[in-house]
Amino acid sequence: MSTAVQVCSNALLTLGQRPINSFQDLSDSVLAAANLWPMVRDAVLRAHPWNCATKRVVLSPETTAPAFGYDYRFILPGDCLRVLSVGRDQSEEFPYVIESGELLCDESAVYLRYVFRNELPATWDAILNRAMTAAMAEVLAVPATGDLQKKQAANNDYLLALQQARAIDGQEVPPETLGDFPLLAGRF
Repeated sequence: MSTAVQVCSNALLTLGQRPINSFQDLSDSVLAAANLWPMVRDAVLRAHPWNCATKRVVLSPETTAPAFGYDYRFILPGDCLRVLSVGRDQSEEFPYVIESGELLCDESAVYLRYVFRNELPATWDAILNRAMTAAMAEVLAVPATGDLQKKQAANNDYLLALQQARAIDGQEVPPETLGDFPLLAGRF
């Protein structure tokens, strides 16, 4: 079972630093990890539609409509990091825009699939934990070690870990089809 402290501790270990047991220590490395963790976590989760960080909800419209352009406005969930789709499935998707934490569209109910702020590393796939550890090592490299070469090496490790994690996570989802599109049927 993994926690935020364990991910940051592993990141520091990869940089040759001492492990940590909590975010309460007053050392520079721990303070940097505690401050950077939420930003890095959200950025890595937003970077890909991770299976362990995807939710579906049905939104109801707010009582007041947008000033112009669309008929309805919906407040996005507070844990929404990235909208993946609006509609029951690919064939039903409809136009929308996102402005100031609200989704505007012409539909009276929104079927929303989104990446949420999953704050529980214990529920993440092991390879996402690995990518998150590499991301933390990259941002902690200079504060923890003062070594720009370690930062570059950590950045390369992060990019490779992220690429592998995305590939494996994406293989767990069936491929999307174009559906019953008449133009495609006419070509074949």
